[in-house]
Amino acid sequence: MGLRCRIGSAPINSKKGRCDVRHPLRRLRRAVVTVAAAALVLVPLGVSQSAAAAAGRAAATPAAAPAAAGSGYWHTSGRQILDANNQAVRIAGINWFGFETDNHVAHGLWSRDYKSMIDQMKSLGYNTIRLPYSDDLFKGTMPDSINFSSGMNADLQGLNSLQVMDKIVNYAGTDGLKVILDRHRPDSSGQSALWYTSAVPESTWIADLKALATRYLGNSAVIGIDLHNEPHDPACWGCGDTTIDWRLAAERGGNAVLSVNPNLLVFVEGVQTFNGNSSWWGGNLQGAGQYPVVLSVANRVVYSPHDYATSVSSQPWFTDPTFPANMPGIWDKNWGYLFNQNIAPVWLGEFGTTLQSTTDQTWLRTLVQYLRPTAQYGGDSFSWTFWSWNPDSGDTGGILNDDWTTVNTAKDAYLATIKAPGFAGGGGGGTGGGDTTPPTAPTALTVTGTTASTATLSWTASTDNTAVTGYQVYRAGSQVGSTTGATTFTDTGLSAGTGYSYTVRAVDAAGNVSASSAAVTATTSTTGGGGGGNSGCTATLHVDNQWTPGFTDTVTVSNTGTAATHSWTVTWSWPNGQQISNAWNATVQQTGSGVTAVNLSYNNVIAVAGNTTFGVQGAWTGSNGAPVLSCTAT
Repeated sequence: MGLRCRIGSAPINSKKGRCDVRHPLRRLRRAVVTVAAAALVLVPLGVSQSAAAAAGRAAATPAAAPAAAGSGYWHTSGRQILDANNQAVRIAGINWFGFETDNHVAHGLWSRDYKSMIDQMKSLGYNTIRLPYSDDLFKGTMPDSINFSSGMNADLQGLNSLQVMDKIVNYAGTDGLKVILDRHRPDSSGQSALWYTSAVPESTWIADLKALATRYLGNSAVIGIDLHNEPHDPACWGCGDTTIDWRLAAERGGNAVLSVNPNLLVFVEGVQTFNGNSSWWGGNLQGAGQYPVVLSVANRVVYSPHDYATSVSSQPWFTDPTFPANMPGIWDKNWGYLFNQNIAPVWLGEFGTTLQSTTDQTWLRTLVQYLRPTAQYGGDSFSWTFWSWNPDSGDTGGILNDDWTTVNTAKDAYLATIKAPGFAGGGGGGTGGGDTTPPTAPTALTVTGTTASTATLSWTASTDNTAVTGYQVYRAGSQVGSTTGATTFTDTGLSAGTGYSYTVRAVDAAGNVSASSAAVTATTSTTGGGGGGNSGCTATLHVDNQWTPGFTDTVTVSNTGTAATHSWTVTWSWPNGQQISNAWNATVQQTGSGVTAVNLSYNNVIAVAGNTTFGVQGAWTGSNGAPVLSCTAT
């Protein structure tokens, strides 16, 4: 799958995080039920004679101006989203990605000023921005690739990523656009099937959701949070296993958000598979009718599927002889029934295509019709945000062309009938709408003890204008742990007789991160303290999906030694000339038939008897024979 990455009009070499290339969907081998269900159609009521007479009498006296559409915080009623004045509103917006990548900021600011970008979105008729982010932002990340020449983006200089997000949110609000914050990835390295990983546990996910809700408390430009992007296998819906049941996790995450700001909407995506029926990642909400998400505050849940065309992945329904007549039935089954049966609002959070094939053009035209034209149905319609504003999405492209300025008018024109009126400006003033003052840096960081495999630290507590909620501990610049209020930490799994440099940062309830403490060095002892043992590992490869001419594999690395690993390497040679085109959760290089995969900074440590995984995508010809894997660990 090719990447198209540009700064301005000049091509650059692609790198991980620069382009948001969507993970290839597992190819579906199951037949999808394609019996079209009858769509629920609401016919607008005519104006009665008595109402017309009343209107005539009212014309004789000055009438109060109608309330601005979209005002205040929003809530739900049946299948509709209503504003603070109980007017039905339609989200008709765009995805602007980048904060979730290793640039840690919305893309395109290397070419343009962020204000002109938002102004252009508004001028084209988009009324909402979905802003993807990763939990890395709560580590005090600084944005990369912002152009400050000729006064461009001048008010972003010196700001960290969250502070830049504040600026975008506030300007969007004053421009009359709403914002939905999308937890797109646990960290900038890639998407995850579940809402947590070994490096980013559920507790961090919950804490960061609450931090965002706190940060924008009182700022109604932010209407809600999309809890996690594209849950997929092994995530389930309604199975009852708290480690993989996304519906139960969404209740925990949603209630955490509402405990801080009960006025926010909570957007909940689907899963990949329910009762053996599979769809796009995040696109299967078949279980939501039977197992609804129930939150502590009523009328806050909006369900959010994703749907794509062949430029992302070819699916059986695209080659069905009845295509495109089969598509409404597929959408009804997976998510449309929630709207049609007046169960809950549905917001199609992502859909997109390069439009290069006739099939994709037909798919988009059919989907737009299914979402209901605004002129006929107004706010009684499916809401949506198109993927994407950015031209550097490798498998869809964007509304903007590669120069980040001109518009792909053909693509934009497909959306004309489902665009909706904008909202009155306001609700975006101030800084973040809440607390944006970071705590003071921790002081007096001290090494209080070491063994052959551990180092214990302590420090003096930071202060904050509200409250310090925890601390982040860094070893050689990478976060290795955190505490909730405690000012001590023990780092484990270290090598004997080795020096390690540590710093600590404080975090407050709004996610503001302090500057780093002064660094200290801890040197582990050479004997004793449980530092003995050896590290060994094995690796196994599982073919997740195979089609002509591609495949996706998962490699599981298991620690078979008597001590935690500090690094691991997996090597193999392809027997039939397979070629890798994409990888995640490891640095993977291929030379000829030989492949070498090395851990990343966040998954180098594997506990005794523990394991971690990484994945690859590639192409094959002739046959896709399995290789023999070798694993080494230190």
